[in-house]
Amino acid sequence: MSQENIRNFCIIAHIDHGKSTLADRILDMTKTVATSKITAQFLDSMELEKEKGITIKLKPVRMHYAHKGSQYILNLVDTPGHVDFAYEVSRSLAAVEGAILLVDATQGIQAQTLANIDLAKRQNLVIIPVVNKIDMPAAKIEESCQELANILSINSDEVIKISAKSGLNVDQVLRAVVEKIPSPEEKNKEADKKPFRALIFDSTYDSFKGVLALVRVVDGSIKDREKIELLATKTQTEVKELGYLQPSIFPQGQIKTGEIGYIATGIKEPGKVRVGDTIAKVQPPNAPKIEPLSGYQEPNPMVFASFYPENPDDFEQLKVALSKLKLQDPALVYEAEMKEALGRGFRCGFLGTLHVEIISERLEREFNLGLVISTPSVIYKIFDKKGNESLIYSASDWPDPSGIGSMEEPWVILEIIAPSSYLGKLMEVLKDVGGNYLETNYLSAERAVIKYEAPLRAIVANLYDKIKSTSQGYASLNYTMIGYRPAVLVKMEIWIAGRVEEAFSRVVEEGDAYEQGKKLVEKLKEALPTQQFTVALQAVIGGKIIARETISARRKDVTGYLYGGDKSRKKKLLEKQKKGKALMKEKGRVTVPSKTFLEIFRS
Repeated sequence: MSQENIRNFCIIAHIDHGKSTLADRILDMTKTVATSKITAQFLDSMELEKEKGITIKLKPVRMHYAHKGSQYILNLVDTPGHVDFAYEVSRSLAAVEGAILLVDATQGIQAQTLANIDLAKRQNLVIIPVVNKIDMPAAKIEESCQELANILSINSDEVIKISAKSGLNVDQVLRAVVEKIPSPEEKNKEADKKPFRALIFDSTYDSFKGVLALVRVVDGSIKDREKIELLATKTQTEVKELGYLQPSIFPQGQIKTGEIGYIATGIKEPGKVRVGDTIAKVQPPNAPKIEPLSGYQEPNPMVFASFYPENPDDFEQLKVALSKLKLQDPALVYEAEMKEALGRGFRCGFLGTLHVEIISERLEREFNLGLVISTPSVIYKIFDKKGNESLIYSASDWPDPSGIGSMEEPWVILEIIAPSSYLGKLMEVLKDVGGNYLETNYLSAERAVIKYEAPLRAIVANLYDKIKSTSQGYASLNYTMIGYRPAVLVKMEIWIAGRVEEAFSRVVEEGDAYEQGKKLVEKLKEALPTQQFTVALQAVIGGKIIARETISARRKDVTGYLYGGDKSRKKKLLEKQKKGKALMKEKGRVTVPSKTFLEIFRS
């Protein structure tokens, strides 16, 4: 089929606006998947995605669609909606010519929607505005259409109104994809006559075929068994297999300009295949040099946490697991580190706290790894008294306070979209993060956008969940980095039974240290299992205890088998038990279960 009849597009939306449901209806209507086999969130194949009701990984799928007597190929890339996975959205946008912008009629435009619109405009994509859930009793159809019209500078009657769940008007969306989104040929004239170049926008691993690179063919064509080169890593190999995803792999003899498909590289070392790299054919020695395609912007980790295996013997297994996850998630960065208190592990960089949670849960579920997870932290800048700068990635690296001259922490601009009735409560929440109010703009009489600047560590401390709970789920949040600013911070340690648990250490604002310490030891008291002896939980700064909780000992009835007789026998047994508990308290150590680290992290 010619390039003229190919349409490459993605669906972008805020979390829970019906993006995966719309993808299900499109698969059904194009008969890509039999109706009897379609399940809810069909493209969300990961167990975690179905559990949490969110898309974590982008998924490409090829479909056939008939329109006005012509056959078309539609290549859909399903994308995540949560702010922590914006990098996945940017990668899918670079592989397509158009985007369906989906908005929930019951919630209207959300903060991440605005960010996605900005990303799509930078890529010069055709945007098809769609309002979903119009059959819901709480739907505000006209208001949502008008908000979209104002932002996109179009007439509100150009917005398509649908119900992805029932399939109402979804056929209009498919027609708009064919009629409004340009073909690859329109965007890249005579590309099929140029030397082969393909952009890797995602990858996965197959134990038999090696790394499967998911690609958008930009120029030329490639056949099975041809020699290829990955330009960034200068790795040469032979194509083991290639084809389309419909949505399972569908091998072909060749893939051509404008198509989206996969190339099985046979490479077994994940680090050699990078997202954003260009695949080209191996050229003869005297052939002109092939220029790489403009790849994606490198992801910039904003949150860092250290992962250590509960069993030190699992270090190599953790290393392999992280390399395989890195292949699927280029936004994950990691490097080995060694801490005296924790042993060998990895310092990992993430795009946000949900990203940390998803990766840690995947390591536990998919690779059966028990983990010790340090408290997530941001990058701080410390200047010694001579003005020398050092970067601090975790609380365990915090230097001696006597050597610190000054310190800085990263700040962000928050954009929060919420109903006007919740503005007062949200402003109270924002006051607690120690930031500065900038402005409020109204999208309509009922909804407004609050702009606020705040330290990034406030986001790490679950600001997202606080805003959601305060607004009963109606508010949404997006943020962008604005640089570093001076700060007054201290390292807070947590001692469990008199021993420092380095994984729970965190960097806190000096004025907020007592409150943070009190909350953390209270949460630990709830999360840790009881022991045979009394366990003291202490928050400590510079050797000074600022908060304390105690877990009472689990008591065994050592006198239960006695009956009658002299009470001195009972007293003797109780005294013996008391001495045993004192000895255990002196020499015993509390083992923190893996689930406790995750529980504290989520809190």
